[in-house]
Amino acid sequence: MTPIPDTTQKQATAQGSVIYYRDGKSVLARQGIDRRVVELAKVPPHVRQAVIAAENRSFYEDAGVSVKGTGRAIWSTVTGQQLQGGSTITQQLVRNYYSGLSQERSVTRKFKEILIAMKVDQSKSKDWVLEQYLNTIYFGRGANGVQSAARAYFGKDVGELTVSEGAYLAAVIQQPSRFADPKGADLAAAEARWRWVINAMGQTGALTPQQVAAEKFPALAAPKKPFQLKGQARYMLQQVTDELNRRGYSDEEINSGGLKIVSTFDKKLMTAAERAVKDVLPDNTPKKVRTGLAAVDPKTGEVVAFYGGDPKRYDYDNAFSAKVMAGSTFKPYTLAAALNNGFDLSTRVNGNSPLRVASAEEPIPNDSGRSYGQIDLVRATQNSVNTAFVDLGQKVGLDKVAETAEAAGIPADQLEQQKTAASFPLGVSSISAVQNASGFATFANKGVHMETHVLKSVTDSTGRKDVVSPISTRVVSEQAAADTTYAMEQVVKYGTGTAARLYDRPVAGKTGTTDESKSVWFNGYTPQLAVAVNMFRDDNETVTIPGYGTQFGGSLPAQIWRAFMTEAMAGKPVEEFPEPSDYGYSYDYSVPDRGDDVPQQEYTPPVNPDASSSPEPEFSQPPSTEPPATQAPDDRLDDQPEQTAPPVTQAPEQPSTDADTGTGDNRGRPTG
Repeated sequence: MTPIPDTTQKQATAQGSVIYYRDGKSVLARQGIDRRVVELAKVPPHVRQAVIAAENRSFYEDAGVSVKGTGRAIWSTVTGQQLQGGSTITQQLVRNYYSGLSQERSVTRKFKEILIAMKVDQSKSKDWVLEQYLNTIYFGRGANGVQSAARAYFGKDVGELTVSEGAYLAAVIQQPSRFADPKGADLAAAEARWRWVINAMGQTGALTPQQVAAEKFPALAAPKKPFQLKGQARYMLQQVTDELNRRGYSDEEINSGGLKIVSTFDKKLMTAAERAVKDVLPDNTPKKVRTGLAAVDPKTGEVVAFYGGDPKRYDYDNAFSAKVMAGSTFKPYTLAAALNNGFDLSTRVNGNSPLRVASAEEPIPNDSGRSYGQIDLVRATQNSVNTAFVDLGQKVGLDKVAETAEAAGIPADQLEQQKTAASFPLGVSSISAVQNASGFATFANKGVHMETHVLKSVTDSTGRKDVVSPISTRVVSEQAAADTTYAMEQVVKYGTGTAARLYDRPVAGKTGTTDESKSVWFNGYTPQLAVAVNMFRDDNETVTIPGYGTQFGGSLPAQIWRAFMTEAMAGKPVEEFPEPSDYGYSYDYSVPDRGDDVPQQEYTPPVNPDASSSPEPEFSQPPSTEPPATQAPDDRLDDQPEQTAPPVTQAPEQPSTDADTGTGDNRGRPTG
């Protein structure tokens, strides 16, 4: 009438999950209960014998219960005295392992425990009972099970424990809280209990009298503090957890399923990303200025590194969650769309300023009102000519521009509100650093976008391994990607991105600066790695650094990019970009254009002698502070009052000016 329960207590078998860096060895974080289940064969005989000597010397001979101990416990309960011990290992297992047995101290519960223990002894082997017991019992120091206890008390696996150390773990079972980190009287009590276990092992024959006399009290490792996430690890854990949820893993599985989770994050590159930001930015950088960095492997879509800001200061990170206007870093998507739809690098577009478009209420100007005439696509990219890209967008079709950007990894809902505006090719949509790095990785990967992800593999407690296979999407042809890359190489060689040059290898990239420098970008890549760097303020004001002045995409963002990539590419083989089409050589793009050094009238950038780019003002909007991708970008001009909820049908107004124009002039350089 008292069946063995067919379910176990979740806490009895739960194993926490461990999250690793991409090497599968370095621990990034631990989640949930500290337990590592081990087979009995991996527990040394002397450790088993110590536990049996301390808890139940007749374990291998009794019927699962102790007649004397149980009788004493029941008499204590009936007479109203405190319930005494006397439980066998089997009874302890039944109480802690099976569902349906409460921990209350009652005669009914005690009888039920006895009956189930007897049935377990009849249906299960003694070794099975001992194995479950050793993996179930709590040892203090947050350690559940003998393997976690061995790590917690002695910093080694259970198979490496000495006789003395095994005896201490057996002693701890009686009072795990008191003996977890004993001092003073507690230490004396722990030593006495340990000596009692050693003597008991002598009495059971597990040790000889000589061995009993020779054993010394073991040195305990200092208790480890609870696993604390520091620095970027908090953001890493959040991204890993979010992706696990998206892939069908529940929080319960993560916290108690004993998963081995290997992330895509490279420990050294994570450190390099943080170092690049902190080394380049001066100590007096205003607290409201935020910087994000994201690095994506083009061939796999893995986010190998990022910098998300100070987790003590911000609840959301600057790389994945914050979304700010892309500015001129969006122009390559327009270029790629055109090259994939019948245009080529020698195609001429209208670079005159201002440009009137039927769908725009106001004419669209270039920086400083400069006109370029009919300009080919390489020179338009090198000098980031606004009107040229607006004209190109009209020619190729804004729907194709949106399709290209979406296929390259930018969510459709972040493009939807802006994609019918004439200024759409100028980067009026807000995106994250990870999304922008992922988009540029498409060009580095010969036009194929690999789904961005932060998980490499997940192995469950049974050893079944789930390797993440990212979705691949052909966005543009190989030749279109090669020609897009060629145009962006000229930006770094001779245009607004010269501060990002790497001395030993080719680089393609694009600067971006919104109107009044409310968000500034540098995106670039080598064949092996695509990296985006953005800077913005959480109050949507101009990004200004004391001593460095108003920032542009080619100034501090490009310097941060170069600092990170110099370290990330160190020792890596030099890979060349694919050859562009023949028309890529039809013009001498090595001649820099220096005719656009007239500052715009709205503001005068400070003199800054160390930067090597000029401004390219565009639209501006405040950074998105909410992670959900469903947030639509604002579409107000920077000099208009804030609109907290613009209607979906409202088209974005036209910018007063924009261009990453200038090729090495002295605007925006630090004064000393």
